[in-house]
Amino acid sequence: MSNGQGGPQSQWDPWKPQSQQPQQHPQQPWSGGGDEGTPDWAALAEASETRGKRRKLLFIGGGALATVAIGAAVALAVVSANGHDDASGHPTKVPSASLPDGSPTAPSFAPTSAPPPLDPKVFISSAKKDTAPLSPATLFPGARLTMGSTVYKKGATGDTTSCAAAAGGSLPKILAADGCTRVMRATYTNGDIAVTVGVALFDTEAQATKARQQTDDHSIVRALPGKGVAAFCDGATCRSTRNAYGRYAYFTLAGFTNGKNVTTKDTAVFRAGDDVAEFTFQQIHRRGQAQASAAANR
Repeated sequence: MSNGQGGPQSQWDPWKPQSQQPQQHPQQPWSGGGDEGTPDWAALAEASETRGKRRKLLFIGGGALATVAIGAAVALAVVSANGHDDASGHPTKVPSASLPDGSPTAPSFAPTSAPPPLDPKVFISSAKKDTAPLSPATLFPGARLTMGSTVYKKGATGDTTSCAAAAGGSLPKILAADGCTRVMRATYTNGDIAVTVGVALFDTEAQATKARQQTDDHSIVRALPGKGVAAFCDGATCRSTRNAYGRYAYFTLAGFTNGKNVTTKDTAVFRAGDDVAEFTFQQIHRRGQAQASAAANR
């Protein structure tokens, strides 16, 4: 019992906001002078245990509420996604964003492409560029010529710088006037049909084109017999063709080796002349291709 104190002291719990700290009088400090001034340690321990349980319950309850909130958010997201009735698979419209001034952009590069291939005709249009070796053997290679299902056997070949000697009718004069420098010939046969092709060379494409334009139905290449081929188109009617490509003008003369005249019904003769003319064009073009390829690889 303390001196001059009335009634029991209230317990002070530092964890309870309603509890009040006991007043200490200066004349009798609370320093353990007797049992009555000592705190109730058992009560404090019990209060601490009660507070620990309360905290644990609060943590458990808060976690449950957070779980419910997250579950509600997920459910809302699922409902929002499933509720969109746009089944086309297109993305929904979102606000566009622009880069601020001075933002780095992707580097740009100038488009690149391979250089265009060289034109083969350029190399066969003038003597200055058309410098690859040329002979009847390179222009008319092999012993046979196959065009489609037809096989032609190669006969005699010829090469001369006297252009007029390899031509007939009105052609010798034309070749001489336009600057012909060389004529190469070859003969092909299929059965009793024979075709001679003559290729006239000029220094420029313009000269070859002019020569071709000046020809007529009487401008023919001379037939070239020999090497197993009898004379043909010698006084008989034959079929002729005239063409030009690059600095080359080429002519064909097709007929029968038995001396028969060619008529419009002799389609095999027409076809033979066209086949040999087509082959000659291809050979000239291949010559240009080979020189263009060689120039591109240099």
